[in-house]
Amino acid sequence: MCGIWALFGLDKQPLTCICENFNKISHRGPEAFKIEFDNRVKNGYLGFHRLAIVDSLYGMQPMRILKHPHLFLLCNGEIYNWDNLRKQHDFEYATKCDVEVIMHMYNYAGANNVAQSLDGVFAFCLMDVLNRRILIARDPYGVRPLFRLRSENGQLAICSESKGLMAISKHISGNWTLEPFPPGHYEIYEILDDGRTKLLESCRYHKPGGKPSFRWYISWGALNPKDVPGNIRKLLSGAVEKRLMTDRQIGCLLSGGLDSSLIAALLMKLAKENKLPYQIQSFAIGMGDSPDIIAARQVARHIGTKHHEVIFTQQDVIDVLNDVIYSLETYDITTIRASIGMYLLSKYIKQNTETTVIFSGEGADELAQGYIYFRDAPNARDAHNESLRLLHDIYLYDGLRADRTTSAFSLELRVPFLDLQFTNYYLSLSPESRQPQGGIEKHLLRSAFDGTGLLPDNILWRHKEAFSDGVASIKKSLFRVIQEIVEDRVSNEDLENAGTKYPHCTPKTKEAYYYRRVFESHYEGQAENFTPYFWMPRWVKNITDPSARFIKHYAAKEENWLKT
Repeated sequence: MCGIWALFGLDKQPLTCICENFNKISHRGPEAFKIEFDNRVKNGYLGFHRLAIVDSLYGMQPMRILKHPHLFLLCNGEIYNWDNLRKQHDFEYATKCDVEVIMHMYNYAGANNVAQSLDGVFAFCLMDVLNRRILIARDPYGVRPLFRLRSENGQLAICSESKGLMAISKHISGNWTLEPFPPGHYEIYEILDDGRTKLLESCRYHKPGGKPSFRWYISWGALNPKDVPGNIRKLLSGAVEKRLMTDRQIGCLLSGGLDSSLIAALLMKLAKENKLPYQIQSFAIGMGDSPDIIAARQVARHIGTKHHEVIFTQQDVIDVLNDVIYSLETYDITTIRASIGMYLLSKYIKQNTETTVIFSGEGADELAQGYIYFRDAPNARDAHNESLRLLHDIYLYDGLRADRTTSAFSLELRVPFLDLQFTNYYLSLSPESRQPQGGIEKHLLRSAFDGTGLLPDNILWRHKEAFSDGVASIKKSLFRVIQEIVEDRVSNEDLENAGTKYPHCTPKTKEAYYYRRVFESHYEGQAENFTPYFWMPRWVKNITDPSARFIKHYAAKEENWLKT
């Protein structure tokens, strides 16, 4: 995990722009930074904040190698098939850094064939000073963040987070747009003589569930078409195993729910098989008697992690709420609620352990129909399409939450459920088989691991718990705690006039209004570009709050599985 930043074509006070903006993403890479200028590109600057995950000696960026001296690479990501591509194309690497393969693929196959050849998560900017080209690309599910600022006059800037671009806009004359770079896309620009840019091509190279064009980590021949559960286990295990690639210590977030528990259990199993020289640490968070704390404790005992429990209070929420909104770059209600516990947990990990690479269960709810409202889907096809929609937009909501809360404390997140091979296979199964069965969401995924002993049965079949609810006390949901905090911070008059002040995604509650006000104080005017809509459950009538607790199927009660 790192932070990338680049600026092209700004001829007024470029050094001021660098000073005002570049360091705002230092949390993504606190171990080293570098800014580079080459006079072959007028008014072109490349910046990098590094968190060394592999090849601490030669992995600094902008990356340049002797074999292709005209190329400059900025990349935040991990390329899991870098060694396979080396063998496939007989590349000669100058470093042990996986992202170097991007430069070789560009030289070998051209700008139009780089992104789709990569099995990994990434956001990169490659500058070719010989051919006067810039290639920008982002991974299919937007696991690694990227924002793009572009003016009508050809000025261009990119950054891992928008906070590193906001102040540049005041130096731009004319119209400009700041927005997330779309996942699954690449863009090619021409570098003009004055350093400004011209967009030549914008291409979508992958859609959710699409079949990857690279060689698969698990060969098709290793899968049995008559054994769907076995294939699911094999592919998810492979997704975890390929993500063990790191020189830093690995840990996992553990809520005690199905998703994080499966990933944690597979991680422990594969860590032993791969003989990692340390014990995997797991981390859980909650308020007092929260369901997640109790369930996670049981899972940790079962799989054998070195387990940490973090208890937070209402005062902790008060202390970090504004910082969470700034880190997230959104005002979405459910995203902010769900981020508070993850933010506090990441802070604990950073301050108390050597763990740097964090595995988590994001993506399972979108992929495997884990949200409770999927029980109300009109039919299997609609449910399938909803999964595709959620995966398409995950970078704006759960994916955003997972990245920003961990990167705020210089941790690198890894999410096996969003593996391209696994998502392709899972979404290729019959839509009917992926629906909730007997009122149980993610039934197919649960069934695949039933009887394996990987997890206790009561955890494997534990009902869906909204994260912001699961970390809270049984007596009071986290959103109730937050609503009490913001009650006196927003007046009734403010709320009455919200439609005039905020016509896009107008806040309907004091909580939503407060989030929006804090967001606008940092990212004024960007609400529509950053958050196109509030995340809400579908097919549920008379619901105005995104919390799962308002859905009739929700059954967050203290049940037998709470017994320790």
